[in-house]
Amino acid sequence: MGTIVCFTTISVGWPRKRLGHFSKLSNSTGFLSSNPSKNPIFGTRLASTSSLSSMATRFEVSGNSSSEELGSSSSGLIGEQDLLIVGPGVLGRLLAQKWREEHPGCQIYGQTVTTDHHDELINMGITPSLKEMKSTHKFPYVIFCAPPSRTSDYLDDVSWNGEGSFLFTSSSAPYNCNDNGPCDEETPVVPIGRSPRTDVLLKAENVVLEFSGCILRLAGLYKAERGAHAFWLDKGTVEARPDHILNLIHYEDAASLSVVILKKKLCGRIFLGCDNHPLSRQELMDLVNASGKFSKKFEKFTGTDGPLGKRLNNSRTRKDLGWEPKYVSFSEFREKL
Repeated sequence: MGTIVCFTTISVGWPRKRLGHFSKLSNSTGFLSSNPSKNPIFGTRLASTSSLSSMATRFEVSGNSSSEELGSSSSGLIGEQDLLIVGPGVLGRLLAQKWREEHPGCQIYGQTVTTDHHDELINMGITPSLKEMKSTHKFPYVIFCAPPSRTSDYLDDVSWNGEGSFLFTSSSAPYNCNDNGPCDEETPVVPIGRSPRTDVLLKAENVVLEFSGCILRLAGLYKAERGAHAFWLDKGTVEARPDHILNLIHYEDAASLSVVILKKKLCGRIFLGCDNHPLSRQELMDLVNASGKFSKKFEKFTGTDGPLGKRLNNSRTRKDLGWEPKYVSFSEFREKL
């Protein structure tokens, strides 16, 4: 597995004098678009001179950082195919495996907020580092797999040298659709201020897009023992309406889609990750009960009101990237258990 080099994290490094680090998102609303629906879908968005100028009041710009310093940190310990995973949980670890399959000689680094799982990461060949510590290392490939609830903390410090790809895994929640209607990559998002959850995501997305990163909005992640079905199965009876439409994507497929995006070195684009087989809460749990593969049985949903969902379709993402999921639906996944 080679030598494990444990160094610490990180300030944002942008190539060719675009060096600085993110301020707290709570303080960044001055330069975030008040209308995130104007962000381009499948377009390129580079930070303009005026936007960079206005950001200087929100960013700590490292004026004394030279290109030689950036070059030495990029060409020393960090290789051309090395990857930093911010939040190496279930998705991040699967992505690490797939990235190493594509790049056998690379090093993979994982940024965490605690040391609780560092031994596990080392055993997987992932070099751990703590978010709270600082370093000058810059990475060609960076992906955020942090839980949405921690997005504001994780986005405070990240290091990308601009040479490969920077990907933020977001959620499909911001799409402005809650009537079980159709929704795709071009569907507008809700306005800032609609809810704290979507505000965190949209503000984070805007920061990433301003600096030419890409966004992957994911549907509900699942695998056999993890996901909405597992949570509801454990509860037995759930106070929620059964006709709410869900959208899913298997963890393995989310990881493979992320790898494809990273490898293409795209800038300022928004993608959607789902299996294109939406189903209702009741349909999902009926499939679980009928499978005979789970020790527990789901009883029922008891809710009669509340918002409905959306029917996601990511045909454009698939066409543009040449990607298809391994698990085309939850029903097919169930058959393979």
